[in-house]
Amino acid sequence: MIRLGAGRLDRLVAVGAHCDDIAIGAGGTLLTLCLARPGIRVDALVLSGGGTEREQEEQAALAAFCPGADLRLTVHKLPDGRLPAHWEEAKAAVEELRAGAEPDLVLAPRTDDAHQDHRGLAKLIPTAFRDHLVLGYEIVKWDGDLGRPAAYQPLPPEIAEQKVRLLQEHYPSQRHRPWYDREAFLGLARIRGIECHERYAEAFAVTKLTLDLGE
Repeated sequence: MIRLGAGRLDRLVAVGAHCDDIAIGAGGTLLTLCLARPGIRVDALVLSGGGTEREQEEQAALAAFCPGADLRLTVHKLPDGRLPAHWEEAKAAVEELRAGAEPDLVLAPRTDDAHQDHRGLAKLIPTAFRDHLVLGYEIVKWDGDLGRPAAYQPLPPEIAEQKVRLLQEHYPSQRHRPWYDREAFLGLARIRGIECHERYAEAFAVTKLTLDLGE
């Protein structure tokens, strides 16, 4: 398995269409990065859920997923499931985020995600973050749209377990969903771990990556 490091990471941007997207798709990676780099700046943007209990859940959850980080979270009020009809507002939110952030890494949904909100946000990211490393996270759901990822972040068993525990603890509004359980989250992490010769992992799509192998 080929391994490439990302170099020094001081600033991170994480975006989600809904509260819990970032934690489901990249919660283990956030834990890994923030534990390894105390004080890392994390600018997080969520497009829907603002002003509801879901925003409160997201505030507490991302604080737990980003221990020791300089976390700055913005949650907007776009309607769930209607992002294509609110394209201008979504684009303005992403551009506002970009104006205040110069990240070393961007965590965002995959561009081929079957959910229209996820997919729409993913397509906006490269229009604002043109010269940045963007990793597209995956979200398990009934659509069956999981593909063949190109990049993996291995997760030690304790980090994988902590991710699942925090998801269950901080998003009580989602517990009724039939796919929102320990087996689903840990099962996907185990499969991705197998694919990269680890116990557990999170997987990402990479649209474009520039290598600098001469240094």
